[in-house]
Amino acid sequence: MFGFRVIKTALAAFASIMIAHFVGIPSATSAGLLAILGLDTTIKRSVKTVVDRFFASIVGLIVACVLFGTLGFHYWVIPLYILIAFPVIVKATFKGGIVTNAVVVFHVFNAGEITWPVLWTELQLLVIGLGSAMLVNLIYMPNPEEKLSKIRSEADECFSRIFAQFAKTLRNPDYVWNGKELIEADKKVAEGLELARRSRENQVLKSDEFWGVYFVMRKQQLESIQTMAQLVSQVYRQISQAELTAELFDRLEQDVKSEHYTGNAAEMLKELEEQFKEMSLPETREEFEVRSAILQLCRELNRYLGLSKKDKAPHIT
Repeated sequence: MFGFRVIKTALAAFASIMIAHFVGIPSATSAGLLAILGLDTTIKRSVKTVVDRFFASIVGLIVACVLFGTLGFHYWVIPLYILIAFPVIVKATFKGGIVTNAVVVFHVFNAGEITWPVLWTELQLLVIGLGSAMLVNLIYMPNPEEKLSKIRSEADECFSRIFAQFAKTLRNPDYVWNGKELIEADKKVAEGLELARRSRENQVLKSDEFWGVYFVMRKQQLESIQTMAQLVSQVYRQISQAELTAELFDRLEQDVKSEHYTGNAAEMLKELEEQFKEMSLPETREEFEVRSAILQLCRELNRYLGLSKKDKAPHIT
């Protein structure tokens, strides 16, 4: 992604310099600088960046014309200009265009006169430089679908391995799990959320929310899984209810990688809860504590499955 952006920057700078040179603007390389400043990571952000930089420069030119025309072209006028113009630009919500504005105004200062040809030159540089940046961004943005699908598969695989670890711990309380899968899953979900956001900002005419919704769901589920991990760690002895719950996580280990909501784990959970109701009460304090943790685990699992049912597409048979 970084390398691709560098290529786009080079193309925008080259195109703007060549256009400015063809038009006959003396400082054609300045158009390249403005093009570099106008590029951004997504189409929507690029449009906002270009708009901010253009109107910030217009505001700055107006203030510069007043100050330079009244006080003259002296070095001490420049800090005065900054003290007046920059707050005005920020208040006008064009903060992102302060640097571009400075480039344009300093050109006018170096020219040493306020005339229409000087101002027209700066306006041409703005239009050519910022316009080239916007055009390059609009022409092509990489399609993130393949990468999003890959991140989804990797995140789902992390979730699957987490459930496998839950099942293993429930069957063998002496087993020690380091929890690295939780860290990996968190990184993948965060990566997916960021890429989904950039993808959404590159959609000008339509806005597909699928990937954003999916990774938000996974983030919420990950929070639920972290709660489940704490409850699993409280199952410190082997009992029959732990084995039955482990079988449920065996099912989830497979279901979590499905693109659709199958409902299999939810059915198993419902049956398991009915079985628990029919079992005799705990005979010892230890058994009571462990069964209490398993019961809370099942309730948290029910919340997790509810998120899947809400945001995953239903399975069609």
